[in-house]
Amino acid sequence: MTDTKPIRRIAIIGTGVIGASWSSLFLAKGLQVVATDIAPNAEVALRKFVETAWPALKRLGLSPGASQSNLTFTPDIAQALAGADLVQENGPERIEFKQKLYGQLDELLPPDVIIASSSSGLTMSEIQKGAASHPERCVIAHPFNPPHLIPLTEIVGGAKTSEATIRRAAEFYTSIGQRTVRLNKEMPGHVANRLQAALSREVYYLVAEGVVSAADVDTALSWGPGLRWGVMGSLMLNHLGGGPGGIEHFFQQFTGPMTAWWKTLGSPVLTPDVQKKLIDSVHAEAGSRTIEQLEAERDEILLGLIELRKKAAKPG
Repeated sequence: MTDTKPIRRIAIIGTGVIGASWSSLFLAKGLQVVATDIAPNAEVALRKFVETAWPALKRLGLSPGASQSNLTFTPDIAQALAGADLVQENGPERIEFKQKLYGQLDELLPPDVIIASSSSGLTMSEIQKGAASHPERCVIAHPFNPPHLIPLTEIVGGAKTSEATIRRAAEFYTSIGQRTVRLNKEMPGHVANRLQAALSREVYYLVAEGVVSAADVDTALSWGPGLRWGVMGSLMLNHLGGGPGGIEHFFQQFTGPMTAWWKTLGSPVLTPDVQKKLIDSVHAEAGSRTIEQLEAERDEILLGLIELRKKAAKPG
């Protein structure tokens, strides 16, 4: 695989929520996007998503050449792949489907074209078994939803993925403003979703046990540690939590109580009754606000936070 060819034309396979969001981001970065999906009305839904996302992307800053007119759509996968420099695959999370698709992609694409999967639950070692000729160019590039706003991409190679592919993929996603995380080992759910799952387990447990309501546990998270997590990660915050002594003093001070709390953490079983308790509590928290209103509230605050972090990251 050559490292010199610039990545300018992206083929999007699958235009559901993730594929449409990726498409919006790539277009905002001035790239050419050719999307394909066999679902009815896929093109109409995709173009509507991009149009709706565009004001937020414009607010974050469009790259030179960015235009919605750089989006083309075809139901023919071979046409979508023609001339592509990178493929962003967003197909269903079924291993048989993925392996068959990767066999098709492997046959149609030149060997230097990266095939990047958005898969959140499947491993590349299993997916790339379908790409018999060039499994080395297949890699996980898993976004955090929605990728056109959340600038996180997890890069995970499979057993046969080359180091050159991992490096080139990381360089590409970094070049369009993503923060890339390299996983040195494959793990179910990768990293960000595993962290979410660990926290969700305790959230569900506390609500199910009647310790706290959905509204109060969400307040505790979003107005407590969530504010800090929007600035720094857990380990760096531990370093600060140790005061002048840093992470070393943090462990001296908090290892005892922290490990004692671990022993009391819950392992809830999501029975129908537990789910109903959680659902009722969430609806009480949401009140009369619709999903669309809640999304708009989330995105407006999120955009402000991203703008602030970008400003803070710039050298003075």
